[in-house]
Amino acid sequence: MSRIETFEDFVKVHGLLLTASGLPQPLHERLFKKLSTDTFDGGVRFQIELCEDGRRRRLVLTSGFMGKESDVFLVDHAWTFRLSDAFKQLQEVPGLAQRMAVLMCVDGDLNVDEEAEGGTLIAEAGSMCIEDMLEHELCKAKENKDTVRWLELDELNINDDTLLSLNLSAKFPDLIALSLCGNRLESADIIFHEVTKFKHLKALWLNNNPVVEKCDGCLADKILQACPGLEILNSSFTHNFGEWALGFCADVYGKDNPGQHCGSDHKLHEVTSLDISGRGIHNLANKAFSPAMMPSLSYLNLRGNSLEENSASELLEVLKQFPSLNALEVDIPGPLGESAVVILESLPNLSSLNGVCATKILEAGKHVIDSILEPRLPEWKPEEPLADRVINAMWHYLMTYRLADEEKIDETPAWYVMDELGSALRHSDEPNFMVAPFLYMPEGNLASAVSYSLLWPIQNAQQGDECTRDYLYGIGEDKQRSARLTAWFHTPENYFIKEYEKHRNELESRSFTRPSAMSLVTKSLLEGDRCPLRVYTDIPQVEEFLKRPEFILISDPKDAHIIWTSMQVDEDTKRATGITDDQIINQFPYEACVVMKHHLAETVQKAYGSPDWLQPTYNLEVQLSQLIGDYYIRKRDGLNNLWILKPWNMARTIDTTVTDNISAIIRLMETGPKICQKYIEHPALFQGKKFDIRYIVLVRSINPLEIFLSDVFWVRLANNPYSLEKNSFFEYETHFTVMNYRGRINHKNTPDFVREFEEEHKVKWSDVHERVKKMIRSVFEAAAFVHPEMHSPMSRAIYGVDVMLDSSFKPKLLEVTYCPDCTRACKYDMVSVFKGEEMRGSNFFNDVFGCLFLNETTHVSPL
Repeated sequence: MSRIETFEDFVKVHGLLLTASGLPQPLHERLFKKLSTDTFDGGVRFQIELCEDGRRRRLVLTSGFMGKESDVFLVDHAWTFRLSDAFKQLQEVPGLAQRMAVLMCVDGDLNVDEEAEGGTLIAEAGSMCIEDMLEHELCKAKENKDTVRWLELDELNINDDTLLSLNLSAKFPDLIALSLCGNRLESADIIFHEVTKFKHLKALWLNNNPVVEKCDGCLADKILQACPGLEILNSSFTHNFGEWALGFCADVYGKDNPGQHCGSDHKLHEVTSLDISGRGIHNLANKAFSPAMMPSLSYLNLRGNSLEENSASELLEVLKQFPSLNALEVDIPGPLGESAVVILESLPNLSSLNGVCATKILEAGKHVIDSILEPRLPEWKPEEPLADRVINAMWHYLMTYRLADEEKIDETPAWYVMDELGSALRHSDEPNFMVAPFLYMPEGNLASAVSYSLLWPIQNAQQGDECTRDYLYGIGEDKQRSARLTAWFHTPENYFIKEYEKHRNELESRSFTRPSAMSLVTKSLLEGDRCPLRVYTDIPQVEEFLKRPEFILISDPKDAHIIWTSMQVDEDTKRATGITDDQIINQFPYEACVVMKHHLAETVQKAYGSPDWLQPTYNLEVQLSQLIGDYYIRKRDGLNNLWILKPWNMARTIDTTVTDNISAIIRLMETGPKICQKYIEHPALFQGKKFDIRYIVLVRSINPLEIFLSDVFWVRLANNPYSLEKNSFFEYETHFTVMNYRGRINHKNTPDFVREFEEEHKVKWSDVHERVKKMIRSVFEAAAFVHPEMHSPMSRAIYGVDVMLDSSFKPKLLEVTYCPDCTRACKYDMVSVFKGEEMRGSNFFNDVFGCLFLNETTHVSPL
């Protein structure tokens, strides 16, 4: 087709794309005009502003009123790439890393040495004038005919000797609050001796002193025993907290108004707002925290307190007594329970819970809500290269699409970053703008395509309004919306950890008793004087190498005894080809329970829970919350958090990614259904390189289970030395072993591999092999137990089972493959590792068919 000149031709070529974008029909012609004239006029109507202390950008409407669906703007794509090429492009494309770093606000540097040096100078200067500061405080109090009751000596480089020399208790005997944050205090004995001299102390801050970490809570316990009037210690409430601590958090008490050390000031009566979040409170049942003391309290923030000494029902009863309380913030799940709905039903006077209207929560029946989510701002180290910073931060900005033509969809998705204007759009659950990718084909064909994003208002906007979009447009709670927001925001960790713990406990409760071995009952199909078995196949190796006289190849499937095919034989296929239920097919019903990755994990987990040969595995379509909880626990405990994402049903490691970035894990869900599996970060290596092993399993029957392991197996080697450097995660030939379709195949003869592996690691391969056999048997026993409907007397099949060894040489199950590629088995002659028999590659399928259909056991071993 020639270049598009008219709007009619534009619609004819782009009709489906326009519909898919969601752009309102009245804006189609306006879009065509801007595309055909290459008009980028967003800069005239919008302005980009820094926010979050310069660590994010936002987009603001600078022109006057902009009506809903009144205009459309072109947004250019600043960077488009395949994920495997990302790091290489950042290193090699001039200016790319710099532009992306600025766009993602990770271009700033902190000079640690200069900052540390400057900090030392300031501290030394401060140390010289501490005496002057103390004298100033005394003089000021004397002028006001008062005593010093509040003293802040923060970040003044005070050490233990300095603290002793200051003799603070003699100079300030009436102190109520003392802050010594950020100094160099190390001696617990000296601190205890000095601070316990104050008889009226209600607040003491020792935060960010070496002694706090060094003493691990022991010093705090001693101080609390000696100072029963202390209500705040190191920013946390003590068990003795009362009116003063609550008043401090309510801004009633402070440096300008420290309060009195005797009696009660009763100044909480007028408090309407109280934020006691993150104060380490264990027990809220307190005389000061009562409606009698705070009758006007309308807003209360309880986040980040364990309150473990109170039951949820007790806490709800306490809160129910406050007559004016209408806004509450609390961890959900947390001390008040696991359900926002239950909390609201127990506290009917609340109009707002966690910043969300109570009516909306009840109408939606939403149990976990939190509108106050802190954004995940990018983090980096000053010495970190720009490319590394961008790789870490880009998941907050990326968008994705897949190309497709009439024949097939592109196997590898494209990722892209919108230009500075588009990337400044922040998230909102109630956005005023919409963004959608669009492929413009000015010559009417895919070869001429240029990708853009379209931006248009979906609500009326006024000058000065921030322009926002919904990062998860069209994704509701049925698709785990709240959990997926974790990619961009710090969501409540407590909720996800509890979801993981429930999942873990459920797995641990499962056990499956392995059935005792049964004798083989499947008979040969060629008993007596029966004619050769007619075989239909579309697999080249079978066509070429199946030469036994007991079998004859035919071209029409409806006339065959045996159908050996790579295509799925379902009811539609049977009707189309004339295949009947009386023919034997190389597929078992419901075999998806082992050959699709998410079903395989589910099958194993239903039978065994968490066997040590299956890495922790999550189906992201339904188990994202549990995965996030597992991730958070590993992060908290300092454990390795490297994961591998695999599509449910793709081979050859297509769209497979290794990452330790939780945002990346969640965003990768957008390219199709996936499992997320704990990466084997310490695999057994062969000559420094990663490897896995392909085993061939032959299945005659599911009930009773009759399976055989082919003596033919082979190792698949990565081409590059193994590494856990982050940059290596993008190197296919470092972390993956399937080189048939990309890279170069580094074939290793199996007996040579076994011999050299034994020499390198000083292990016996026979021990490894026994563990592998036991594991493979367990996999198919699980399938037979969980899915007995797999059994069919008219089914026989072979499966590829991929196994990796960890650094302790224990097998780990990777996947099970239907109708595996047996090119290597047919191509290479070898000697059986354990039997010492010569196995010719050209006889591989002769042996397979002999086992499955003639009850032979040549070059196979029953499991």
